[in-house]
Amino acid sequence: MIFNYIRVSTVDQNTARQLAGVPCDRTYKEHVSGKDTNRPELQAMLTNMRAGDQINVHELSRLARNTKDLLAIVEQVLDAGASIRFHKENLSFEAGKKADAFQQLMLTMLGAISTFERDLMLERQREGIAIAKAAGKYKGRQSRFTEDQRAEIKARFKDPQTNKAALAREFGMTRAYLYQIAAA
Repeated sequence: MIFNYIRVSTVDQNTARQLAGVPCDRTYKEHVSGKDTNRPELQAMLTNMRAGDQINVHELSRLARNTKDLLAIVEQVLDAGASIRFHKENLSFEAGKKADAFQQLMLTMLGAISTFERDLMLERQREGIAIAKAAGKYKGRQSRFTEDQRAEIKARFKDPQTNKAALAREFGMTRAYLYQIAAA
């Protein structure tokens, strides 16, 4: 079978440019971050692949955003007897075939560049938030609770008879967030 793996980071992003016109038997498409391998469609694809299958990926960063995960996924594919092709970088890895030294180098280097890009993006995001906070323009995400609800939560939290876990469940929040509201 031929699988196409398509990933973008957010629901708002468009997947149309990825693997356009590349024929396949099944497409695995997801709108989640590539920061780790905890992605339902990726895991489903890796579980469903068999010896002789071919996996197509538009580019390296669509499969993984860090070198360790990228190399581990490629190794898992090859160990299963399948092959994988990265179209934008024109890199192919086939099971049972000795990896080309140049392609292995490029896989590792380009994976490191994806890791570097992600780290830079997160660093810029943290810097921007810090600057906005200092200017009083960033207050974080707005609470979904009204002031009256927050007051009720705080009052009930202070009652020593209140089961904190039950209170958090009642309002549909984590206990950690409950404690944040109570401390504010």
